[in-house]
Amino acid sequence: MKLVSTRNNSGRALNHCRKTVLLGCTALVVLAPVIASAQDAATSSTGTSDTSLAPIVLKGSRTVLDTSSDSKSIIATDTTGTGKMPTDILVAPASVSVITAKELEERRATSVVEAVRYSAGVATGYYGGDDRYDYINIRGFEPYTYRDGLEIGRTAGGTREEPYAFERLEVLKGTSSAGFGAAEPGGSVNYVTKLPKTERFGEAYVTGGSYGHKETGLDFGDNLTKDGTLSYRLTTKLQNSNAEYDYSKDNEKFFMGGLTWRPTDDTNVSIVFDHLDKDGVPGSGGQPIGTDFDRSDFFGEPAYYFMNTNRNTVSLLADHDFGDGLSFGSNARYSKTRNAFGSAYLSNTRTDGSNLADRYWFGSDTDTEQFIVDAHLMYDTSFDNVESKTLAGVEYNHFESQNYGFYDTSTPPISWVDPVYSGGPASADPNYGTRDTQKTKSIYLQQDLTFDDRLTVSVGARNSWFDLSETDLFGAGTTSDSSSKFTKRIGASYKITDEVAAYASYAESAAPPGVGTDPTTGKQYEVGVKYRPDAFPALFTASLYDLTKGNITVYDGVTYLPSTVDKVRHRGLELEAKAEISNNINLIAAYSYTESKIDEPGGSDDGNRLMRVPKNMASVWGTYTWAGEGKRGDMTFGLGARYIGSYYYDLANTGKSDAAVVFDAAFTYKVMKNTSFQLNVNNVFDEKHVTNQDSGGVYYNTGRTIYATLRQTW
Repeated sequence: MKLVSTRNNSGRALNHCRKTVLLGCTALVVLAPVIASAQDAATSSTGTSDTSLAPIVLKGSRTVLDTSSDSKSIIATDTTGTGKMPTDILVAPASVSVITAKELEERRATSVVEAVRYSAGVATGYYGGDDRYDYINIRGFEPYTYRDGLEIGRTAGGTREEPYAFERLEVLKGTSSAGFGAAEPGGSVNYVTKLPKTERFGEAYVTGGSYGHKETGLDFGDNLTKDGTLSYRLTTKLQNSNAEYDYSKDNEKFFMGGLTWRPTDDTNVSIVFDHLDKDGVPGSGGQPIGTDFDRSDFFGEPAYYFMNTNRNTVSLLADHDFGDGLSFGSNARYSKTRNAFGSAYLSNTRTDGSNLADRYWFGSDTDTEQFIVDAHLMYDTSFDNVESKTLAGVEYNHFESQNYGFYDTSTPPISWVDPVYSGGPASADPNYGTRDTQKTKSIYLQQDLTFDDRLTVSVGARNSWFDLSETDLFGAGTTSDSSSKFTKRIGASYKITDEVAAYASYAESAAPPGVGTDPTTGKQYEVGVKYRPDAFPALFTASLYDLTKGNITVYDGVTYLPSTVDKVRHRGLELEAKAEISNNINLIAAYSYTESKIDEPGGSDDGNRLMRVPKNMASVWGTYTWAGEGKRGDMTFGLGARYIGSYYYDLANTGKSDAAVVFDAAFTYKVMKNTSFQLNVNNVFDEKHVTNQDSGGVYYNTGRTIYATLRQTW
């Protein structure tokens, strides 16, 4: 195997059709007795307007999240961000930010990083234009991600997700292991997949813009049967573009198809297949330290400069309402992914007057395969003045990865005054690699009790058993290990009025261990207050938290070498507002303050701040719609500003990033009833600042981009 750019044919999905069929058959066998016992029942639905709060629809006692208003409003009223049980955000004893489909479209968020950067407590962009992963920190720590409540993994080192596949992104601030499983204490992100609807709908768009960007997308669906028992949805995005660096590209092919079967009013079964194919580059590789070149200047090697992703995923989502308060839900997912990248990175900027920068080759080729399934029962009942919701479930996760790496310091240096490229490496054969297997079995329980429709007490617990093995692909043998971890959370929320609720919580987290190490653990205390006015759709949240992460290994932001840190403690304040103040004014605002401290008495970094944790962050995004008159259609003006405070690059706190304010803007014109023109500008004033500096180079934030979109809906 050579670590060179490879293009994967989407037909590889056919090689895994046997596993796909087995997944579907297994789920149908599990669901067979449920479907057989289903009874016909009448259901009702409540419509919502663009300016009224969406109802909290649990469809009886189902464990189903209602996302029907996500394409119409930036305000969500219920969430699964705190666990697998849909919960009213007002009374959930945690801070949750929901980015709906409308907000994603309004800001033209084409990456997870762009989607979450107006959320309180979330830091993004700290590796500048590095395009390998979704670089996000929540409350100072890298989050775990989930899709429909099923674990994906950490953002760094994983696949860059396509937001066009999702109805919403749910950002939970704080620990979540009792609800979801593996997690970091800072927070997590849950992606909610687009599913078929019960009516005909659709949109088509074309986009053009900066760096030769050309993009088109389709998202449409309808019923296949007159009675609406079988529906479909197709979603696709094709993109051909360059990036802001010389010799770069940013191409993508995405396809997703789904079928939903509703044999009765009480049963839903959905199967979704999606294929993601990205052909890009892993960022610029940095600029020489002490220089100030344009972002487009490139000091890597065009002959060894690639980032390829190919992933195929099959998901099965099912639920059934037995009646009398008892319901069943089960989600399963199989995915197979290949990620490969390679580049020449700067390792040292010489100060001997030679104007040379030293470099090294670095490449990776990773294949992963995952099967994960979750099944749970929920019982909803009431007695006297107490409402009770109980959720109990099991989860199984089998994850395998094989990674070959290539590292070589024989790369010729390059002159930053007169750069001359020398070609790719003489050999790209890997020189290290591992094969890892992780099997996780979990049982969990969540109990919510609501007294007099005022006080809600929520308790959650989970126990996970980990079986791990690691094989050195270069002959060092195989090691294995097993462990278990119990995590819990308890929270209480009290509705002071029907519009205001105060909450307090304690929660624990555990991230999967490595072979021979214990799980990384965390704990958090949090108090907060939420305000959801009756006068207009809005949610205001204020929270104070104290969280600690222990037993951790971190990679220094300058040397990239692992360091063991006994404990890191973060304490902070977060304020967030999302409001549709009137028919024509929407507002999103956030502020975050984080006090970070490394706690290792006697250690060289004791008392320092953890790297990449700004003390202050703030953002605001607002839109104003000027209603049309006569032949002139509606015009919507959007303007946003993001303040990113400075942060340290390394554990020793020897270097800091620049603090900066970045502006974004948007304009939408409704050409006709179902036709709109949209213009989005990110980093309006092309503000340039250093986001990271390592031993080899400096990295800047992304520059100004301008995109125009023509959209047709039906």
